[in-house]
Amino acid sequence: MKVLFLTQYYPPEIGAPQNRLHELAVRLRAHGVEVEVLTALPNYPKMEVQEAYKNGNNREEIIDSIPVYRSWIYVSKSKGIISRLLNYFSFVWSSYWRGRKLGNYDFLLVESPPLFLGYTAIRLAKKMKAKLIFNVSDLWPESAEKLGIVTNKRLLKLAYNLEAKCYRSANLITGQTEGIVNDIKHRFPKASLYWLPNGVDVDFYDPDKVKSTNFRGDHGFTQHDVLFFYGGILGYAQGLEVIVHAADELRDQVNIQFIIQGSGPEKEKLIKLKEDLKLNNVHFLDPVSKSEMPGIVKAVDVALVPLKNLPLFQGAMPSKVFEALSMKKPLLLGVDGEARNHFIEKAEAGLFFEPENSKELAKQAKILALDASKRQIMGENARKYVEVHFNRNKLAASFLEKLKEIQKP
Repeated sequence: MKVLFLTQYYPPEIGAPQNRLHELAVRLRAHGVEVEVLTALPNYPKMEVQEAYKNGNNREEIIDSIPVYRSWIYVSKSKGIISRLLNYFSFVWSSYWRGRKLGNYDFLLVESPPLFLGYTAIRLAKKMKAKLIFNVSDLWPESAEKLGIVTNKRLLKLAYNLEAKCYRSANLITGQTEGIVNDIKHRFPKASLYWLPNGVDVDFYDPDKVKSTNFRGDHGFTQHDVLFFYGGILGYAQGLEVIVHAADELRDQVNIQFIIQGSGPEKEKLIKLKEDLKLNNVHFLDPVSKSEMPGIVKAVDVALVPLKNLPLFQGAMPSKVFEALSMKKPLLLGVDGEARNHFIEKAEAGLFFEPENSKELAKQAKILALDASKRQIMGENARKYVEVHFNRNKLAASFLEKLKEIQKP
């Protein structure tokens, strides 16, 4: 079996889709599948092509036994809509011409968003005589419309038409959450759908194997501090202001400290909010490599996972949840719906707060800070739950069985 992954985002970039797709590719490869990747020059999230890939370097490489082919992409630090569209469509165009040279495959799996890559996927799948798998990690353009990122009615109509064309062209649609799968099934009842959730490498994120670090000492924290940790993209959808305002509510609780690690478009705004409120209990750290994350997660006490209070996110399960749970860290979860059902109600692996409600976040944070035994019990529950339900090895093996089923004449 030969499979091509088509994605704008892939390692050495750091991020949720990059990690998820690479981990799936590695595991399929371990089962004997010939997996190759067609992707862009790495540039996210700094929007600058990484030095090792400039001037025509590393257009073909091997990453963990996976052949990776790269095509050109337009990058700009501008946040304007024109620059964004140029970024997307430059890869749509270049990946098509690069992909035409790669031969035939049994399957072409395309990652969406960006939805526009569907244009390339449909044409390449036909050219390569491959069955098309449309992997949906976010319901675009619905997300972009409800978040106010895209407001142009004509552009939205074109995007919804493209979405429908992609779904109808696909031999299989995979959704990252049950909410995504159900939404598509409701609108496209004839579509063939499969839940392919994110997960975690339970061996890599194993608290019994990860070496302890001096993370606390390096950043001025003591063993008595209770560290609430958010790590990931600092974007609009996450609604991270809720953390800063909750910290304001808890400014007198000297042992409660909030850490926000990562980069993104909202970082400067969040730092300014912290400075305006004159807070000493909020700490911003730069992003680090994947290899450093287990040690950091081991050193903190509670994983903070918020999102904006939008119906759209009822079906969201942020990827950062899984690593924290695998490391036996309880959640302070500000995501309602599917994530709350899995990790708070079923797993009993943390506490829930209403999204964007800083007072409730502060209240729940105080409960966890004052009860170390509760944190420990929730952490044990967390590890057990992801080992059973979100183990990447099991997820990849099940997906391979689905591919074999589709491959049959």
